[in-house]
Parts: sequence; C-alpha cells; structure tokens
Amino acid sequence: MEKQYKTIGEDAWKNNVEKVNAELFIFTYGSLVVQLVKDYEDYAAVNKQLDKMGYNIGVRLVDDIMARTSLERCSGFTATAEVISKVGFKLFLNVAPSVASWSADGKEFSLIVDDNPLNDFCELPPKAVQDGLWYSNVLCGVIRGALEMMQMQTEVEFVRDVLRGDDTSEIRVRLLRMLDEEVPASDD
Repeated sequence: MEKQYKTIGEDAWKNNVEKVNAELFIFTYGSLVVQLVKDYEDYAAVNKQLDKMGYNIGVRLVDDIMARTSLERCSGFTATAEVISKVGFKLFLNVAPSVASWSADGKEFSLIVDDNPLNDFCELPPKAVQDGLWYSNVLCGVIRGALEMMQMQTEVEFVRDVLRGDDTSEIRVRLLRMLDEEVPASDD
C-alpha cells in the first residue's frame, strides 16, 4: 500500500500541480514568520498563530488532494499516516517524510522530515530557540486541519527540529478521537 501512495503522490506532483518558485515560497513564509514575531513579541503566541493559519489551510487542502488524486477515504489511521506522508507532503512541498515510531495502541506516529523546505535559508536566533519558537509550526496546523476534515481529532506538534539543533525534524501526530459526521442544518 505504501508504494501505491508513493506513486500517487509522485504522479500528482508531476502532472496535477502548478509549481511555484521554491525560493519565493520560502522567503515569503520567512517574511510571514518575522512579521508575526514583530507583531506578537512572544514565541508561544507566534506558534499558536502559525498553527491556526495552518489549520485553516489544512481544512481546505483535503478537498484539493481528493480532487487531484482520486483517493478514497482512508481505511484507518495507518493508511492516513501514509497518505499524509506520501501524498500530502509530496503534492504540496515535494518531500515525503517517513512514518515512524508508532505507539503500541496504533494511535500515535511520527513524521520524520529529513528535508523540510521551509527551513531552507533560515537560521533561528538563540533567543528564539531558547524561548520555544517552532518555525515550521504551520505544518502541524495543516495536518490537524486536514485530519479534522477526515473526522479525526488529533494533537499535532513538533518534537524535534533541525533549526533548533536536532539531527532531524519530527512531527508527532496523536489521534484523540474519531469525530461523528454531522449532517448540515437544513435551510428550512
């Protein structure tokens, strides 16, 4: 199944995505983070804003992924992890993090991001590292928002980041509960 998702992600990247100049995207994101730091002057608040922005993006990305790939709803959390890694990340960032460190109950996993494009051309000041800035925290929000649209309430957080001196970047995804599908209120 993993190879199938990898192929779907690569095909979608090659054929169904309008490409944006990577450097422009990276510098624009960096400018956004710098502006948030200036506006909030508190790294915890910046992390929260990045997560919130990512969540709003993730809510909309699910439909885009479905439209571009013709994927059907995932059969379980394991398949969902593979789709996030091999299709979602590939489609939008042209990277495919590895899925690792599953919990015994199958409700937690890590995405190991060896090459995070958002980190290119970036170096965090020591104070930002010390005070807890997670520069790419927008990715956590994107994952959380996308999974919520798939009826999965999750907790998503960075646990390691190369910009903070770690050897790799790791995002931890924890399934809290499956959400009930709600029928929209009628227009009567």
